[in-house]
Amino acid sequence: MNTLAPARPSLRGPARVLLRQHRRALRSAAALLLTGIAFVVALRVWIAVRSSAELCPDGDVTPCGDEIYMSTYARTSTETFLADGGTVMLLLAALAGVFVAGPLIARELESGTYRMAWTQDVSPAQWLAVRLATPLAIVTSGVVILALVYRWGRSSVNGHPYAFGLDWYAKGVYPALGPVALGYTVLAVALGALCAVVVRRTLIAASVTFLLFGLVALAMGKLRYRLWPSVRLTGDGHPQGSVWHLDSGMLTASGQEVGREDCFTVDGFTDHVACMRARGGVTPFVDYHPASHFWPLQLVETGILLVLAAVAVTVAFRVLRRRTA
Repeated sequence: MNTLAPARPSLRGPARVLLRQHRRALRSAAALLLTGIAFVVALRVWIAVRSSAELCPDGDVTPCGDEIYMSTYARTSTETFLADGGTVMLLLAALAGVFVAGPLIARELESGTYRMAWTQDVSPAQWLAVRLATPLAIVTSGVVILALVYRWGRSSVNGHPYAFGLDWYAKGVYPALGPVALGYTVLAVALGALCAVVVRRTLIAASVTFLLFGLVALAMGKLRYRLWPSVRLTGDGHPQGSVWHLDSGMLTASGQEVGREDCFTVDGFTDHVACMRARGGVTPFVDYHPASHFWPLQLVETGILLVLAAVAVTVAFRVLRRRTA
């Protein structure tokens, strides 16, 4: 006699219920995504329309008969807006984490509505998994689209010979250029789930999530330059291309560093080079990250963020299991 094993409950049903329950938030997220795309497209069109005001008949970007470049208001405004693209991406990630922590998980734990789902063949672990996987799938898809659109918009402006504030290493730009954007989004959602399960209070869980995410983002911004070995150039040469300048100074005969910061109003010196030579400096040096370090830095930071997210998710499931055992 054949016996059929009981089928595992599908998570598609709970996911559909979750989407219907929060359809307003889903519509708001879609509207936000479309607004971001339209904004970048509008900036690029604005520059294209006004670009003729920057060109002479010979195609030069300086005013005709003058060596001084005068940018249009369209270009300077676009540079200003795009220079904060990475910051906006971090804020969107934080918003996703806050939503997961508050309305998506903590509010149900606080009000007790989770009991209905747990009595319908959905275990606590499956209930939490749905509330992690569903927003992750939606938010990460949106982040990928926004990051690609942002790179497209920035490339048209940053390729200009007089572009300003859009360097790949700028704190307001870097988080939106690569996989780091995904890493921060995944971490925000994971922190939201952890805080919701631990705190179980909507407002407090959302606030703690925002605080923890902000601390991580701030720490990574401070330590980012250490995530990959920098390059040291010695002698009188200068790094070429778009480089992230870290430090400069002179080396003594014994190899000790004498930095420019050691010569601010020291012994009355106003010439930094003369000051460093007076302190024993012999050979100039520059520490920097070349543009080729962009991807190693991005991948290392993304890996750190994903490890932190995995830890947060693991702890969240363990806390939930202990409280429902």
